[in-house]
Amino acid sequence: MTLSILAKCSETGNLGACVTTVNMAVGNRVPHIETNIGVICTQAYTKVSYGINGLKLLKLGFSPQTTLEALLKEDPDRDSRQVAIIDNHNRTAAFTGTECPESKGHIIGDCFIIIGNKLTTTQVLNHVENEFLSSKGNLANRLLSAIEAGLTAGEDRNDKTSAALLVAEPNQSGKPLSIYLRVDYHEDPVKELRRIFEYYCRTHATII
Repeated sequence: MTLSILAKCSETGNLGACVTTVNMAVGNRVPHIETNIGVICTQAYTKVSYGINGLKLLKLGFSPQTTLEALLKEDPDRDSRQVAIIDNHNRTAAFTGTECPESKGHIIGDCFIIIGNKLTTTQVLNHVENEFLSSKGNLANRLLSAIEAGLTAGEDRNDKTSAALLVAEPNQSGKPLSIYLRVDYHEDPVKELRRIFEYYCRTHATII
C-alpha cells in the first residue's frame, strides 16, 4: 500500500506532505516540495521526474492542472501513474491512472489531496480525510494523524516499510525544509515516524 496526503495550511501558508509505503526510502521518491511554490506526490509506478519537473513548471507560473496535463502528455505510461499537486495559490490537481494497482483513488478537498493505491478499500481515503478535517494544531501533526487514521481503518495487503513527513514554511526560499523527517526502513514506519516527530516537538521551540 502507498498512502499520501498533501496540503497547504490556510492560516500559516505552510505546505506539507506525509506518505507511507511498502517500498524503502519513500521520502526520497514520492513527496516533492518547494517553499513558496508547491507540493507534489508522485506514486503507484513512481516517476520521480513528475515531482522535479512539476515544481519547475509551477515555478514558471503554470497552474497545477496545466502542469499535470503537460507531464501526462509526455508520458506514454501515464495510466500507471498517480499524481497530486497543490501550489502556493491554493490550486489543486490530481490523477489516478487506470493501470495503478487496485484498490486506488484520490480525494481532492479544500487545499488538500489524499491519494492511495493497493488499498484494502477506498474507504481508507475517507478515514484519512475525516481525521485531517477534524484534527487540530499544526499542519505537521494533522498530516501525520491523518495517515495514522488511514492505516487504522484497514489492514494492509503488504507490510509497510518506510514513511516521511515534510513541511515548508513560506518566505524561506533557499533554506532547508522546516520539517524533513524520514523512516527509510522499519517494520512499523509510521509508528517510528510518530516517535521521531514527538522528539522533534520536544526539542524545537516552534512546531509548524
